[in-house]
Amino acid sequence: MSPAPLALAVLGRGVVDPATPLLRADDEAVLRGRAAFETMRVYAGVPFRVDLHLRRLAESAQVLELPPPDIEGLTALVGDALASLERPDAVLRVVWTPGSGDGDSIGFVLVTPLPGGFDEMRARGIELASLQLAIGAATRNESPWLLPGVKSTSYAVNMAAQAEARRRGADDALFLSLEGVALECPTSNVWFWEGGVLHTPALELGILAGVTRETLLAAARGAGIDLAEGEYPRDRLVGAAEVFTSSSVREVMPVVRLDGEPIGDGRPGPVAGQMQAALRAAVGRS
Repeated sequence: MSPAPLALAVLGRGVVDPATPLLRADDEAVLRGRAAFETMRVYAGVPFRVDLHLRRLAESAQVLELPPPDIEGLTALVGDALASLERPDAVLRVVWTPGSGDGDSIGFVLVTPLPGGFDEMRARGIELASLQLAIGAATRNESPWLLPGVKSTSYAVNMAAQAEARRRGADDALFLSLEGVALECPTSNVWFWEGGVLHTPALELGILAGVTRETLLAAARGAGIDLAEGEYPRDRLVGAAEVFTSSSVREVMPVVRLDGEPIGDGRPGPVAGQMQAALRAAVGRS
C-alpha cells in the first residue's frame, strides 16, 4: 500500500486536501492512459531541475497530442504544493491530462514521501533481470506510435516488467531489444564502465532522455571522463567492470548482478560512487 500523499495542488484550485476527488470518470487519463507526467526528487523542499522536467512534460504532451500544458501555471503550482510543507525530502509528480477532450484539461502536482532503503540498496548493489521486447532497436525509434522517449501514464508494461523481475529474484528489469541490445530499465537509464570509458545507450534507440542522465553526462565531461553513447548487446554489460542505473528518485544505483551473473567483482564500484557524488553536487548547485 502506498503511503498517504503529503500534498496535492491543482491548477485553478491551488493546494487542496490530498483526499479530494480530482479526475472525472471520462478523463482520457483514466479511460485510455492518455496523459503525460514527470517525477522528480525533492531535496529539503527544493525540486531537482523542475524546469527541465516541465520542458519534457510539454514535449510528451505534444507527442500524445494533448493540449499544451500551462508550464507557467504548473511551475507556480509546484511552489505552492511545497510551500505547504516543512522542507521535505520527497517525491514530486506533475501530471497533465486532457480531461474528457472537451477543453477541460487538468494539471496537478502530487507530493509523496520519499521511499526508504535507497542508501542500503546503493551500499549492497542491485540485481537486474533482462526482459526482451519483441521489437528491434532501430524500429523502436522509427515508430512514433510506440511513444519512444515519452513519459505517458500508460505505464502498465513498465510496472509489469518490474513485477516480473522481482518474480525472478531481481530488484529491477533491463529492457532488451529483439536483437538483445540493452535499452533502459522501466524507470531508469543504464550505464556501464569498460576500458576506462563510461558507456550508456544512445537516445536514438528510443530510450527516455532522463534528466538525471543528462546531469551525469555533463558531470562526467566536467570530470574529464571519456564517454560513449551507442548500441550495446547485453553481454557487454555482463563483461563490464561496473554497471549502474540512474533515475530521479533512486539516483545512481550500482548493479552487481545481471540475470544472476556477477558484474565485475560483484560489489558496487568506484565509478558509480563518483557519479552519485557528482549528482549530489549538482543538486547543491541547482
